[in-house]
Amino acid sequence: MSGSRKRLPPVRLLVLSLLAGLVPLLGTPATAQAATACTGRPAKTVGFSTGELRVYKSRAHVCAVTIAKKPGKRRTMSVTLQARGGRAVSDKGSYTTRAGPVTVNALNRCVRATGAIGRKSASTGWILC
Repeated sequence: MSGSRKRLPPVRLLVLSLLAGLVPLLGTPATAQAATACTGRPAKTVGFSTGELRVYKSRAHVCAVTIAKKPGKRRTMSVTLQARGGRAVSDKGSYTTRAGPVTVNALNRCVRATGAIGRKSASTGWILC
C-alpha cells in the first residue's frame, strides 16, 4: 500500500457521511410525488369529490394511492389495484391523508384501480393495456 493517500479521521468521516445523507433532504421541497410513496411515472389520475385516485407505472410494476382532498380528520379510506388475471391488492383503514400505496406486478398486463374516501369513490376501469 502506498503512503500517498491520506486517511480521514473516523470522526470526520462520520460527519461527512451524515452531511451527505442530509443534502437530499434539505435540497428538495416537499412534493406531491413524495407524498404518494409510489415510484414510476404518473399514468392516470381520477378525481372525485373527496379526493384523488393516482396510478403510477414503472417498467414492470403499477402502484396506486388514494389521496384525500382535505387531509386532517380520520376517515375510512381505501385503494385497490388488480392486474388482469391476478389477485386484487388493497389497503383499507382509517387514515387522515392517504390509503396505500399498493403495488402489483403488471409487465404487459392491464390493470384496474379503485379508490374510496368515505362513501365517495372512483375507478379507472381496465387501463395500461
